[in-house]
Amino acid sequence: MMVNCNNNLKQRSRKRKNHMILRLISVAAVIGLLWYCINGLNLKEVSPEPILSVGTGSSNVSSAGIEKNNNDETSWCLILVNRWNAIPEDYDIDLTELSNGQAVDTRIYPALQNMFDAARADGVYPVVASGYRTAEKQQSLMEEKIAAYQAEGYSVSQAKAEAETWVAIPGTSEHQLGIAVDINADGVKSNGSEVYKWLKQNGYRFGFILRYPPSKTEITGVSNEPWHYRYVGIEAATEMNDQNLCLEEYLRERD
Repeated sequence: MMVNCNNNLKQRSRKRKNHMILRLISVAAVIGLLWYCINGLNLKEVSPEPILSVGTGSSNVSSAGIEKNNNDETSWCLILVNRWNAIPEDYDIDLTELSNGQAVDTRIYPALQNMFDAARADGVYPVVASGYRTAEKQQSLMEEKIAAYQAEGYSVSQAKAEAETWVAIPGTSEHQLGIAVDINADGVKSNGSEVYKWLKQNGYRFGFILRYPPSKTEITGVSNEPWHYRYVGIEAATEMNDQNLCLEEYLRERD
């Protein structure tokens, strides 16, 4: 009889211990779930806001942060693409889409956003009129330009030659890199001359250069385009601005 009593007591004791363990596990699970609900959302990565055509941007990436990234790897932002240097066949690109449907290389997005924010703070309102282009889009633009010159009376060869001073041959356009943008005014709060003036004075501070200045046409092979800006990084852009160099000249001096 005593043996049975002892066994019953031991069984009850084990059951109580098991119940306590299960309760502790349940409590721990509830605490863990509550912690995730409260803090998990704070850990979620948020994609960058697109650059607004009008208004105030939201990116807060510092110039120091951009410069650090630029120093880690400069080859991508100093790639030379012109009528004599085609885009490498293995060139890869990761794009960020803007609010107006245009897109740019994700790596230049923070600098572009910072530049737009600074312009708006000065009362100038730029928009990205053209960002990344596919080879097909570039070909379409070339054909349209050639047709326009032919309509003016140019021969086929003359129209082609003239068009190539304004539109890059497919495969040689910086727009296909995603690190070049055509920037115009919003047409409401600013006009083109205001935007171009501001960009020329301030673009280099954010790593952007006026890619085709009027005094460098023979070197770049492209006529003056006050709207076309190319990202090269803050350090390179500052040197080019200070020494009045285009990208071809800057890379030649580096060699």
